Amino acid sequence: MTDLLEIRGLTKRFDGRLVLGPLYFAVEAGETVAVLGPGGSGKSTFLRLIAGLEPADAGTVTLCGQPIRPQEVAILGQGRPAPWLSVADDAGPGAAATKLPSPPSGGAAERAVLARALTRALAARPQLLLLDEPFNAAAPLNRTGLQNHLAEVREHSRPTILLVPHDIDEALLLADRIIVLDGPPGRIVAEFAPRLPAGIKRSAPAFRRWKDRLIGVLGPAEALPRVAITKFEEHRHAV
Repeated sequence: MTDLLEIRGLTKRFDGRLVLGPLYFAVEAGETVAVLGPGGSGKSTFLRLIAGLEPADAGTVTLCGQPIRPQEVAILGQGRPAPWLSVADDAGPGAAATKLPSPPSGGAAERAVLARALTRALAARPQLLLLDEPFNAAAPLNRTGLQNHLAEVREHSRPTILLVPHDIDEALLLADRIIVLDGPPGRIVAEFAPRLPAGIKRSAPAFRRWKDRLIGVLGPAEALPRVAITKFEEHRHAV
């Protein structure tokens, strides 16, 4: 596979304060990458910068070597009360977003609304799908069903996905690769490639080993590594 998304030196400041970056990162075509990190590490800001919903202060974001065009990206935001966006036509200034209703509470209706939002986002065949805790508002049983639905979509059509998951379990179930942000300022401090088999049980020894490893990285703040990956080549050869 070849790199579809490339991020070089991406930086964001709010009120003059560095909150994210510099980030160097790449995603291969057909790959699902999860972004984990503690609160304040900039996970949602990272996705919004890629989608063009926030302007970057420095760095570049490219798809197939070219600046991202809004119609090439779809984004689903986290649950209530934020609206769910389908194809990210609003990434550029002056364009209008297609807004989907916030998911209702409970049961089959909830699963149907969230699954339909995902289906609508994929129907436009975006080159890149950004998911920011898309199932966060779902009840636990519904969340499991929606995770399974996304896993089936991945197996069938292999979209390229950048995912901020609800938790470590969701990252391990859905992602080919996992990066960990720490901050502020948010920077990539670790990278893992578990590539667990589809349909693996959470009780499986391999799943538990990877979960324990990630918990070790995402534990108390003082236990997190503090040396960020600052060069694209170093990132590509991380753990």
